[in-house]
Amino acid sequence: MEKQQLKRCPIGVQTFEKVIEGNYLYIDKTEYIYRMAYGASNYYFLSRPRRFGKSLLVSTLHSYFAGKKELFKGLAIEKLETEWTEYPVLHFDMSRAKHVDKAALENMLDVQLFEHEKIYGNPERAVTLNDRMTSLIMRACEQTGRQVVVLIDEYDAPLLDVVHEDENLPVLRNVMRNFYSPLKACDPYLRFVFLTGITKFSQLSIFSELNNISNVSMDEPYAAICGITEEEMLERMSGHIECLAGALEMSKEETLLKLKEKYDGYHFTWPSPDIYNPFSLLNAFANDELNNYWFGSGTPTYLIEMLRKFHVLPSQLGGSMQAMAADFDAPTEKMEGIVPLLYQSGYFTIKDYNKLAELYTLDIPNGEIRIGLMRSLLPGYLAHNTLKGNTTIARMYLAIAGGDMDGALRLLQEFLSTVPYCDNTNYEGHYQQLFYIIFSLFGMYVDVEVRTPKGRVDVVMRVAGKLYVIELKLGRSAEAAMAQINLKQYPERFSLSGLQVVKVGINFDVEKHTLGDWVIEE
Repeated sequence: MEKQQLKRCPIGVQTFEKVIEGNYLYIDKTEYIYRMAYGASNYYFLSRPRRFGKSLLVSTLHSYFAGKKELFKGLAIEKLETEWTEYPVLHFDMSRAKHVDKAALENMLDVQLFEHEKIYGNPERAVTLNDRMTSLIMRACEQTGRQVVVLIDEYDAPLLDVVHEDENLPVLRNVMRNFYSPLKACDPYLRFVFLTGITKFSQLSIFSELNNISNVSMDEPYAAICGITEEEMLERMSGHIECLAGALEMSKEETLLKLKEKYDGYHFTWPSPDIYNPFSLLNAFANDELNNYWFGSGTPTYLIEMLRKFHVLPSQLGGSMQAMAADFDAPTEKMEGIVPLLYQSGYFTIKDYNKLAELYTLDIPNGEIRIGLMRSLLPGYLAHNTLKGNTTIARMYLAIAGGDMDGALRLLQEFLSTVPYCDNTNYEGHYQQLFYIIFSLFGMYVDVEVRTPKGRVDVVMRVAGKLYVIELKLGRSAEAAMAQINLKQYPERFSLSGLQVVKVGINFDVEKHTLGDWVIEE
């Protein structure tokens, strides 16, 4: 199928009306809209990672409650809805208040309130933000004769940039709490309230007494409300897959496998269908290329800051972990570790669930996230000299893939000699984590502190039919590292792998802060 015959992918288009009228590709999520509109609750909260379709979902809700029946022709909701009542809709986008202080946040809220007040008016006595919100809801209801719909997109956007700041977070949080407070008192005037965001803040800290809000983030019926399921991709995007396969000079089956490895793997409850990152998937189809689109759009500052705050090592992020729901689906401001933020931000996802123990298995969703996450951590280990570092890593990959471990280590030795000295490099663990990041960026299997019957191997890596068993020493000798490998018989632990085991002993020069010497035995 020729590409010009396919519907355009809505890259950066987050308005439902524009998607439909522009004849863009649209994955029908309107069944979920109807389900919420006539559900047991009138208040809903949904948490999903950034660029996962939340804004488009909110825009779709806006068009639906505004009674724009003509936009929904041919969609699931057309057969379900019979009334198409037009409600007054108050739509707020909190993503307009990123990187702000108290004054800027209040100004943004003022501007958005004023946009609605131009329609429904604002009595002079309503001065404060919460009074204006209350007045706006009541006047919209009185003037239209219908209850009001309130939609709040990215409710937590003003808070995320300061989530690691003990001083600023409470200040901005109080502003938001004050703004949202009328939602409880105005209940008789409200038909429907929907809030989206990335993180989960406690109801006490943000929504005051709004204890009737239904959090559907982990509810099985809403597992696929955002993102693209494998079924949806195969049904609605078959032509796009064929075009991508042609561009990549692969079969359709090979292309599907690559797409799955790179962009699939999200589960927001269990059981759940396999869900693809919609931003990355649509960009891959639009550009006929498999790239790290989600990470390329920017690594959130708050994530890096929180990783530093909790002293998280790269290797701690690279493997699966088990946790109770309360350990990761937890209020962000009360978390005692990084897991809730990693899960809610989309860097970890659910991979399995033991119903008997109520224990979830969490892991990195896919290849794009694994490589992107490691790449975002790399500057901390290269003194931010990442441009040359990335080039060196690419050349190392080619060398190791070609069986030339010696050449790869020479490249790393040369590069590290150019990196400015940092105080935190005088211990083996620093270099162990550096190796972990580098090998992870290769897309290869890598692990650290691997248990054997007689001790732990510093680094184990699998590539090109070989298993590298690597021992690191600081200020000693490569021979000492190799002697430890042989003495503790580390290779025997992997004798049943069917792979050629290659032993690598490396010494780091304390004075030069780079690789000193190494020994390789195949």
